Amino acid sequence: MAALLQTKSIKGISLKPSMLTKLDHLSERLVEINHLLMQEGSTSNMDNYRKLNREHAELTPVVELYHRYQQAQTDIGSAQEMLSDPEMKDFAQDEINAAKVTMTNLVDELQKMLLPKDPNDERNILLEIRAGTGGDESALFAGDLLRMYTRYAERQRWQIEMMSESPSDLGGYKEVIVRIAGAGAYSKLKFESGGHRVQRVPATETQGRIHTSACTVAVMPEADELADVIINTADLRIDTFRASGAGGQHINKTDSAVRLTHLPSGIVVECQDGRSQHQNKAQAMRVLATRIMDGQLREKQAKEAATRKSLIGSGDRSERIRTYNFPQGRLTDHRINLTLYKLDFIMDGELTDLTTALLAEHQAELLAQLADSN
Repeated sequence: MAALLQTKSIKGISLKPSMLTKLDHLSERLVEINHLLMQEGSTSNMDNYRKLNREHAELTPVVELYHRYQQAQTDIGSAQEMLSDPEMKDFAQDEINAAKVTMTNLVDELQKMLLPKDPNDERNILLEIRAGTGGDESALFAGDLLRMYTRYAERQRWQIEMMSESPSDLGGYKEVIVRIAGAGAYSKLKFESGGHRVQRVPATETQGRIHTSACTVAVMPEADELADVIINTADLRIDTFRASGAGGQHINKTDSAVRLTHLPSGIVVECQDGRSQHQNKAQAMRVLATRIMDGQLREKQAKEAATRKSLIGSGDRSERIRTYNFPQGRLTDHRINLTLYKLDFIMDGELTDLTTALLAEHQAELLAQLADSN
C-alpha cells in the first residue's frame, strides 16, 4: 500500500495498481520458491525440483527489476525530504531527476515483462514453404527462402530436419516442410507466416525483364501428438506407395512412402524421405497433428483479429506480408512499413533486424490493449 501511495505522486512514471499487485504477488512467490529449494529433500522429487527451478529462472529477472523500481521510489522520497534544505536543494533535485529517468525506463521494461506470454513461444516449429504464382521462378524462390531460414536457424544453433519435399524440375521446391528445433524457435519466427513476393530477373529470362512471383510460408508450432491433438484412427485413411526421386535403390523398390488423409478436416500429408514406411508414417503423423493444431490456432487468431485491429499475427496466410526486390537490394515488410536495403545479408539468414522489429510491434500492440483495458 505504501508503494502505491508513493507512485501516485510521481505522474506519468508509475505502474498501474493492477501491475503493482501482480508484482507484489510475484515477489512473494519468489521468496516462497527460494524457501522450497533450500529445504532438505527438495531434490527427492526431480520433476517438481526442475519445475521450481524453471519458475525461479522466469521470476528472478522480473522481481529484480521491481526491486530496482521500488529503490528508485525510495530514492525520490528521500531526496524530496532534502529539498527544504537550501544547501542540499540542488543535489536533491539532481537525485530526483535521475531516479525519475530510472523509473521511466523500469516501467517500460516491467510492462513488457508482464505482457501475456504466448504458450507456444518455446515450441519447436514446422516450417512449410509452398511455391505460388510464377511457375519455375516461384519454386526457385521457395528454395531461396528455405536456405534463408535454415541459415538463420544455424546461427541460432537450432536443429533442422527435412520432413517432406517436392522438388521442382529446375531446382527449388514446389513444396517443402522442415522441422526446426531449438529454444524460442516459434517466438522468433512466428510472424513469418504469409505471402512472400519476389521481384527479380530470372536466370531463364533472356530479355532482362523483371518477373514477379510468390511463395506462401507457414510457421506452425509443433504439436505434441498425445497432449495437444487427439487423432482418431477411424478418421484416417492411410495409403502407401513407392517413393519417387532421391533416396537410393532400396527406397524406390518398396512401398515406403506414406500418405495420410484426415477425413474430418480434409488435411492430406505425404512423407517419403524416411528410410522406412514406419519412419515416414511417424513423420506424417507429426506433420498432421501440427497442421490440425495450427488450424485451431489460426481460427482463434481470426476471432481475436475480428475484435481488434492487428498488424501482425492475424493468422491470415493469404495476406502478402513482404516483398523482396532484388534489382534494388530492398526488402519491405508491408505490415510494419519496414524497408531494409540489405537483401543479400537477409537472404543469407541475417533476420535479426526483421524479427526484432516484428516483436517490438507486437509488444506495442499488446501494451496498447493493456492500456485500453485499464
